[in-house]
Amino acid sequence: MTALTTDKTTEKGAEKATEKGAVPGAEEPPDSGARHKLTAVTGLAALSLDAMASVAYGPEAIVLVLAAAGGYGLGFTLPVTLAIAGLLAVLVASYRQVIAAFPDGGGSYAVAKAHLGRRTSLVAAGSLVLDYVLNVAVAVTAGVAALTSAFPGLYGDRLWICLAVLVLITGVNLRGIVDSAGAFILPTAVFIGAILALIVVGLFRDAPVSTAASAGHASVLADNATTVGALLLLKAFASGCSALTGVEAIANAVPSFRSPAARRAMRAEVALGALLGVMLIGLSVLISRFGLQPVAGVTVLAQLADASLGHNAAFYVVQFATMVLLALSANTSFGGLPVLLKLLARDNYLPHVFGLKADRQVHRHGVVWLAVVSAALLVFSGGDTNTLVPLFAIGVFVGFTIAQTGMVLHRHRERGPKWAAKALLNGLGAVLTGVSAVVVTATKFHDGAWLIVIALPVLVLAFEAVHRAYGRIGERLGIGRIPEPPHRERSLVLVPVSSLTRLTSEALTAAVSLGDEVRAVTVSHPDPEDLAATEALERDWALWNPGVPLVRLPSERRSLGRPITAYVRALRDTQPTTRVTVLVPEAEPEHLWQRLLQNQRGAVVAHAVRRDTDAVVCRLRFRLGSH
Repeated sequence: MTALTTDKTTEKGAEKATEKGAVPGAEEPPDSGARHKLTAVTGLAALSLDAMASVAYGPEAIVLVLAAAGGYGLGFTLPVTLAIAGLLAVLVASYRQVIAAFPDGGGSYAVAKAHLGRRTSLVAAGSLVLDYVLNVAVAVTAGVAALTSAFPGLYGDRLWICLAVLVLITGVNLRGIVDSAGAFILPTAVFIGAILALIVVGLFRDAPVSTAASAGHASVLADNATTVGALLLLKAFASGCSALTGVEAIANAVPSFRSPAARRAMRAEVALGALLGVMLIGLSVLISRFGLQPVAGVTVLAQLADASLGHNAAFYVVQFATMVLLALSANTSFGGLPVLLKLLARDNYLPHVFGLKADRQVHRHGVVWLAVVSAALLVFSGGDTNTLVPLFAIGVFVGFTIAQTGMVLHRHRERGPKWAAKALLNGLGAVLTGVSAVVVTATKFHDGAWLIVIALPVLVLAFEAVHRAYGRIGERLGIGRIPEPPHRERSLVLVPVSSLTRLTSEALTAAVSLGDEVRAVTVSHPDPEDLAATEALERDWALWNPGVPLVRLPSERRSLGRPITAYVRALRDTQPTTRVTVLVPEAEPEHLWQRLLQNQRGAVVAHAVRRDTDAVVCRLRFRLGSH
């Protein structure tokens, strides 16, 4: 209880110090891996590409919904966008608090684990995992779709292009998050600069300077326009909220930042919110200013670039920058998901291998797993964005809602300065994102969202199964309990042999060094050829006289593992206090491809002994040199 109180007190003190501008973790020892971690600027490049790229489809999602009410409905584009920008401000403020309160990362998972219970935290983690995986597939397919729109001849090869882009992003991330951030700083800067230039120039235009991009394309405005009601506006709001995906990524990956990690992460979060808000509002103002209507085959962003900058080189710069950033926005998942998987592995909800770090501070297993699952999704969808989009963004809204609700309880429990105002802010965010989650799920259910409704509980059940398995393992290993002191037992080492070679000599040398007694065993089958080989081995063994007896194990069946395991069990029955070890000698070839030449007898014996007995299995690797 004292330790728990101390942890909470420390957490509160760190958060208060952070909010006052102090340096969190100032007394921490220097981080020897700091050069492999993020600054606020590189963190913005590595973890915000998903959110930044959403300006390419967020405003368009709003316009396409409002187009059902005709030209009058499009007039509500700016009010809906302002509502989304307000929600963005709430989310940024809330996730800034999440970063301060939970500097170990994990976002909504960490919040729910602390305040909403284990099961809710697993729902949050599962929703984030699904969203991150889908983000990679959607981002890559959307970027490639922009490319094939410019070069239609590549459309038939879009799946292979998607997989190539995925391999490129995976390779960059395996080199480290700092290297990935460095590689993506320039595309991010070009995209932000292009969008801001588009907005600034457009504000000085009284009318579109060009409409060449949309010329000849049919309008998608509804002929039988509906009325603008609350349901339509709510649906437009929920669709436009797809622009908010990725806002949580920085809070999930706080440990990836250099010390003071929390302070740098909060700066990156605020910068992301400011840039995203300015771009969303600016583009919506231009949509209303130019009276743009959605048309088939041309994005709203392309129309805005055409209307603001003209159909010239600047237009293609915007398109190319958008295409590149959409494809690279998958990097947000590669920055956030491996950290989340590490936390789940630490809590025994995923295999512990996900918690291991390679050089350059890379959670390599998380990166590779994400790439493999994303590749499977790309193959499943055929590289088609529209197949994946209905599944997208639902998970992140679930995570948003859980995080906001958890922060309300966090504020209530800590009762710090202005806690009521902060709790009200979080509560408002929870209500708004919860409504958005319900609306998005309901409106996209028949388009594929039902798959997420099934996948999320299945993922939570998988987490639970892993946790139970680790619990059983821990119980059998006596983790947390003081074990009995070690004691010496008589040891018997068995060495399976089939011929007299240098490998046999090396194995027996190792065996007599390990055990009190050593026996060599050979399996004999009844066919004449095998009997002759066994008798020849016994004659050679007697002449060699290594001081180790050779035991023949007859077997009626052409089996190698069963006779040895039966002999081991018989020894355990007759000598229960003797520790039996089976030392399996194996030749390690000089070249990897030469393993194909081996008969795998050692692997067969080792597997059988491990499966059917409690004997210790020791595999002796004898390396074959060049001489």
